[in-house]
Amino acid sequence: MLTPRSTLTRRIVSALDASPSRIPVLVGGCGSGRTTLLQQLRDRLGRTSAQYIDVERTATTPERFLRAVAATAPFPLSEGAPAGARAACDTMLAFLTRARTAAGEPATFLLDEFLELRTFESFPGLRRVLHEFVDSVGASVNRFALSSRYTARTIRLLRDASSRFELIHVPSLTAEDTLDILGPLPLADAHDADFVARTVHALADGRPAYVLAIADELALMRDHSGRTADASPHDDPIGALAALLAPGGRLARECGYCYELRLHRARGYGALKAILEILAEEEGLTLTEISHRLQRTPGSTKDYLSWLEDVDLVTSRQKRYSYADPLLRVWVRLHCRASAPSEDELAREVHRYALPRLPQPTPQPAQEPAYVMANAGGGPADEDRKAWGIIEID
Repeated sequence: MLTPRSTLTRRIVSALDASPSRIPVLVGGCGSGRTTLLQQLRDRLGRTSAQYIDVERTATTPERFLRAVAATAPFPLSEGAPAGARAACDTMLAFLTRARTAAGEPATFLLDEFLELRTFESFPGLRRVLHEFVDSVGASVNRFALSSRYTARTIRLLRDASSRFELIHVPSLTAEDTLDILGPLPLADAHDADFVARTVHALADGRPAYVLAIADELALMRDHSGRTADASPHDDPIGALAALLAPGGRLARECGYCYELRLHRARGYGALKAILEILAEEEGLTLTEISHRLQRTPGSTKDYLSWLEDVDLVTSRQKRYSYADPLLRVWVRLHCRASAPSEDELAREVHRYALPRLPQPTPQPAQEPAYVMANAGGGPADEDRKAWGIIEID
C-alpha cells in the first residue's frame, strides 16, 4: 500500500463536499499514485455512493464502454441499450450527469485516465466528445473526480472550462513518507533508517512507484542474504536501483512501458525517440543545439519538442530542455541501444545518476554507517512549475 497522503485526500473530499461541488482533476506522471488515490477515495465514500471507472481499460467503442460501466455501476441505468455510437455516447453522458444513489442523492463518479475518452473521436459525430464530456459534467449536480497522466493536455482541455474544475498536481512522496514505507526493514537505529529513507527518496525522485520498487528490492536483497537486524550498514539502495534497472528488472519494465505509452500518444515517433536519445546524452540543451545534433531545421525541431512536451516526456526551463522524469533518462541511456547493457555499464550509469542525489549524512557523535559515500552531494532543486490560467494545487 502507498502511504496515505491525508492532506491531499482532505483537499479532494473538501472539493467534492463544497456547494456547489468542485471537480478535482488529479494529474501526475506514471507511478505518481493517481489510481491509488482514486481507489482509496472510492472506499472512503462507499461503494454504493461512488463508482470508480478505469477509462483507459474500457474505452473501446461507445456501446461497449457504456455496457462495461453499467455492469459495475451501483446506480440504475434507466435507458435500454442504444443503437449506434452517437446514441451510446449520449446515453453515457446522461447517466453520468443524472444518476442518483438509492437514497436519491447525487452520485459520485471517479474517472481514471478520463482523457482516454478521446478514443471515441474516430466514430461519426463524436469529434468533440472530450469537450462534450467536460461541458456536461461541469453543468451536472453530480460529483466527479478525474485523473490523467497527461498534464499538458489536461491543462489545455480545461483552460476555458467551468470554474468547477480544480487542477491538482499529485505531489511527490516526502522523505517521511518514504521512511514509513521502509518501516518494516530491520535497520539498526533511527539514524540509519533516516539516511536510507532520504537516499531512497532522492534516487526515486519522490515517485511512489519507484520508492515502492526500491523498498521491495531492498527487502528481497535482505531476505536472500539472510542478514539480521544488525545488517543496516550493508543496505544498498544504489545496488537495489541497479538491479531494478537491469534487463528484465521491475523498473526497466515500468520505464519501458511509460516510454512507449507516451511516445505512441504523440506524433513523429522516430524523430521524438532521436531527441530523447540526444537529451539522454546531455540535458539542458537549447532548441538550436538540439536541431544541430538532430540535423533538422529549428522549425521542425521546435514542433518535435512541442509534441514531447504535450505528452510530458520533456520539460523546458529558460529555453533549455530536460527529461520530466530523471529515472526515465537513465533507462534510455541503458536500454535504447543495440544490445543490453553489461553489468559494468549498468553500475556506471546508476552511480552516475545516484551520486549527485545522495543526501548529506546528518552529523552525529557516533560513527557514520559504512555505506555513506564521502563524495555524496545534495539533491537538485525542484523544477519551477509554469503558471497556468486555471486553478492549480501543488
